[in-house]
Amino acid sequence: MHTKVQKWGNSHGIRLARDVMQDVGLRVGDEVEIVVRDGVVVVAPRRSARGRYRIEDLVAQMPPDDGTEEVDWGEPVGKEAW
Repeated sequence: MHTKVQKWGNSHGIRLARDVMQDVGLRVGDEVEIVVRDGVVVVAPRRSARGRYRIEDLVAQMPPDDGTEEVDWGEPVGKEAW
């Protein structure tokens, strides 16, 4: 794949083709690691925890006496829904 370094505002960037993104498992918004090795720029997906944890499992691991309590913030204001 060939692409150009382009100016975006005060920064510079490159565009990655969809098939490149799919080949390495990247999606828009994912973080990447950028390093220089022997004069070569290497862009690699940053390993994240996305999809590894479920909120129910994490909450189940919390000790019952962790000191948290429900807090009443009052009546909804504007378009808030409780």
